[in-house]
Amino acid sequence: MSAQLFSIVTFIYGLAVFLYLFSWIFKKPSAWSVADGVMAVGAAGNLGGFVLRWVESHQMGFGRAPLSNLYESLIFFALCIAVTHLYVAFKYKIRIIGVVAAPLAFLSMAYASLPKVSDAIMPLIPALQSNWLIAHVMTCFFGYAAFAVAFGVSLLFLARLKNKEGETGILSMIPETDVLDELTHQLVMFGFLFLTIGIITGAVWANQAWGRYWGWDPKETWSLITWLIYATLLHARLMRGWKGRRIAILSCVGFMAVMFTYFGVNLLPGLHSYQ
Repeated sequence: MSAQLFSIVTFIYGLAVFLYLFSWIFKKPSAWSVADGVMAVGAAGNLGGFVLRWVESHQMGFGRAPLSNLYESLIFFALCIAVTHLYVAFKYKIRIIGVVAAPLAFLSMAYASLPKVSDAIMPLIPALQSNWLIAHVMTCFFGYAAFAVAFGVSLLFLARLKNKEGETGILSMIPETDVLDELTHQLVMFGFLFLTIGIITGAVWANQAWGRYWGWDPKETWSLITWLIYATLLHARLMRGWKGRRIAILSCVGFMAVMFTYFGVNLLPGLHSYQ
């Protein structure tokens, strides 16, 4: 049942992508609200499917949080991106971020629907049967989502630099660079906090499950690399006064590291490979 709901959510996110692009390309400010509404419906369905899948696991006799495999992580990642985007859109009134955030949520759901990604609900292996699973995975993915939206804001920043004063093209609809630069910083700080908590809870969980806090597993190593990239970004901004293009580029590099941490390490042997 939850799988069917997630299929519907994928199409809703796809519709949101179309509406955001339509609003931007054809300069229809009134359509932004419709796009946000569709995105909110998708997020609600995403959350409903997440809860339903949790209930379905209880009905199968081994209730667990749906966070343990690639399929479940993808749907939760999409949910985190949608929620983070909607919060930023309504708080800061910068709805154009949906042009980048909505496609990321849609692609995450679309990837989960591929035949090679199993949607089967399976019991957890003993090492994963811990409450630390929820704390670790949720904090990491809220951090990833913040970095994803920051990546979108950084792309808009770099695009805005291409727009010359007085131009009236679609790039003129992007907010001023100072606004985008500050928003990138705030999102990165939020993501960095949650990634830090995620790494700490993961270390505690690893000690409980495997008897060691850190083992230089590929996922652990790349999580540390990602953390160091964003730590460098924050240090450069707060201590060196970096702003603008350099911060936007570092934000993009950091998100590429996030994507490799999430997907790339699955190609390497390790304890954290999503199946």
